[in-house]
Amino acid sequence: MIALTEARRRIAERRRAAAKRRTRPAGAAGAAGAARRGRRLPAETGAIDFHLAAAVSCARAAGRVLLEHWGRRATFTVQRKGPNDFVTVADHAAEEAIVRILRSRFPDHAVIAEESAALTGPVASEATAGYRWYIDPLDGTTNYIHGYPLFGVSIGLMDAQGMRAAAVFDPVRDEMFTAARGFGAFLNGEPMRVTRPGKLSNALLVTGIPFRSLDRLDNYLATFRAFIGGSAGIRRDGSAALDLAYVACGRYDGFWEMGLSSWDVAAGSLLVTEAGGVVTDFHGRPGFVDSGDIIAAGPEIHAPMLAIVRDAYGR
Repeated sequence: MIALTEARRRIAERRRAAAKRRTRPAGAAGAAGAARRGRRLPAETGAIDFHLAAAVSCARAAGRVLLEHWGRRATFTVQRKGPNDFVTVADHAAEEAIVRILRSRFPDHAVIAEESAALTGPVASEATAGYRWYIDPLDGTTNYIHGYPLFGVSIGLMDAQGMRAAAVFDPVRDEMFTAARGFGAFLNGEPMRVTRPGKLSNALLVTGIPFRSLDRLDNYLATFRAFIGGSAGIRRDGSAALDLAYVACGRYDGFWEMGLSSWDVAAGSLLVTEAGGVVTDFHGRPGFVDSGDIIAAGPEIHAPMLAIVRDAYGR
C-alpha cells in the first residue's frame, strides 16, 4: 500500500523532473508533437487543443479528489451497484469535479458519466456538433477500496467523426496519458508507440475478468485458455482505462475484454490508435464503445487475437 504522503512525494519528484524535460503542458502535446513531425496543422487545431486541455484539467481535478480521499478509505460507506460493482463517496466527488469543469466550459455538450446513471446536459442529438464527453471518475473502484494502488481517471471526447480527445490519469504515479485525433499519443508529454512483438507467442497480454456478462462467461474462458497457451503471459490489473493506456505506451502488447461500458473504453481507445495500434470489437469492427467488447493491440498481433476471440464466440 502506498500512503498518501508517499504518493504526494513521488508526484512532486516527478513534476520537478518533468519540468526540466519540457515546457509545454500535457494538454498541448498532441498538436505540438504533430508540428515537430512535420504534419500540416488543420484549421481546427486550436479547438482540439482546447478540448484536450479541458480533458487534462478534468482528469487532474478528479485525481486530486481521489488522492485526498485515499487515506480515508476505511471510513467510506461502500454502495453496491451490482455484482462486484461498487461506488464510494470518492467516485461521486471526483465526478462532480469533472462535471463542474465541463459544464462551465461546454454547457451545450453532452456528458455521459458513470455515476450519474444518465446523460447530463442536452441529449446527444441536441449537443453542439454531436460532442459527447465520456467520463469515468474512478476506473478501478474495487482496487481503490482495497488499497490496491492501481486506478485512474478516464476522460474522452467524441464528435461526429469519432473519438476526438482523450486523457487517462494515474494520480498515484502522476502519469498523464493523452491523445488527440491525428496528432499522436503522449505520456507526460513524451510520444507513445505500441509495441511490435513480432508474433502472438511473444506478447504480454492484459485482460479483465467479466462480471456483468456472465451468460458469456464460457466464451470468455475459452479465449483465456487459448491466450494462456498462445502468448507470453496474461495479466489482470482491474482498470480497463489503464490497461488501454499501458498498451498504448508499450507496457502491454494487447488487451481484450467483454461487457465494458462506454466510459471504460472511449478515452483509452484513442490512446491506442494514436499510438499506432488497432482497436475493434469482437467482429473486427469499430463498435466497441457501444458493445463494450474490445480488442486493442499493435498491428502485428491484433489479427491473431481477433481470430481467437471470433472462434471462441462463434463469430
